[in-house]
Amino acid sequence: MRLVLKIVGVLAVCLVVIAAGGYSYLLLAYPKVGDAPVLKAEASPERIARGKYLADHVAVCTDCHSQRDWSRYAGPIKPDTYGAGGEVWDETVGFPGRLVARNITPANLASWSDGEIVRAFTEGVSRDGTPLFPLMPYTSYGKFMAREDALAIVAYLRTIPSRSQQIADRRLHFPLPLIVRTMPTPAATTTARPDPSDPVAYGRYLVNIAGCADCHTPTDARKAPLPDMRLAGGQEFPLPNGLIARSANLTSDATTGLGGWSEDQFIEKFKAYADGTPHVPVTTRDFNTPMPWQSYSGMTRDDLAAIFAYLKTVPAIRHQVEKVGRQAAATNE
Repeated sequence: MRLVLKIVGVLAVCLVVIAAGGYSYLLLAYPKVGDAPVLKAEASPERIARGKYLADHVAVCTDCHSQRDWSRYAGPIKPDTYGAGGEVWDETVGFPGRLVARNITPANLASWSDGEIVRAFTEGVSRDGTPLFPLMPYTSYGKFMAREDALAIVAYLRTIPSRSQQIADRRLHFPLPLIVRTMPTPAATTTARPDPSDPVAYGRYLVNIAGCADCHTPTDARKAPLPDMRLAGGQEFPLPNGLIARSANLTSDATTGLGGWSEDQFIEKFKAYADGTPHVPVTTRDFNTPMPWQSYSGMTRDDLAAIFAYLKTVPAIRHQVEKVGRQAAATNE
């Protein structure tokens, strides 16, 4: 019996040592990104205007980094919180923990270098090396966004009104703090912005830097995108009232996707939200959507037409999506 206990004790110690070694390895070896690049976002009027357009209407940085008014349909931005962070994702919307959007006004970013800001949203690492949670689609930004557009966003962020706000720390359920460390990856530095004269190529670029696939691709039980279902819709977004919003099928399928849509129908779907009138009040019992219609409605008609031109080339995937669902009742079994 003593021998058995001794063996069990030795095995337990070995397991602890192995676990500690793995934990230490993840802390020391990840995230695998380099130092922030040395960059300078020259603040020309043209660059600032381009950055504002991208931050407000394409990459929609300011949508997530402001608080949204969920008493209205599609949660338009609360103007007095623009860029100041504070939007919360927690268990009430199916998030494994609590994530709070950071302040991206000069009140917080003044001490950051231009390279540190670019590294944060293209590689997923904060100024101090902390890995960022990929709710911000930094993988898409890092892989597809032209460096010139990244610098334009930085130039614009330097100009927005400074707003100070206390932001709570994030809280992730284990083992997410370790998994998140493995996610940041070095950004591509040679990506070029296509010429808008090629609407399909430019539309593909806009779809990628807008992160459309991040929300419009269904996921598995571990929230990993299904590789053969890109842009086929059906990703679920739990709402605090027990309902579920599901993203639309954006492929060219004529029955379940955009195959039967005209360019004008597609553009007007966005432009209907340009003046804010469709953001009707909703109650806590009503359906809502995380789709930031008001932000995307600010895209130009030419850019929306380019996006539509590209989406019409996406292989058709027949995938009927039920727009609204109800979350399964929690049980104690």
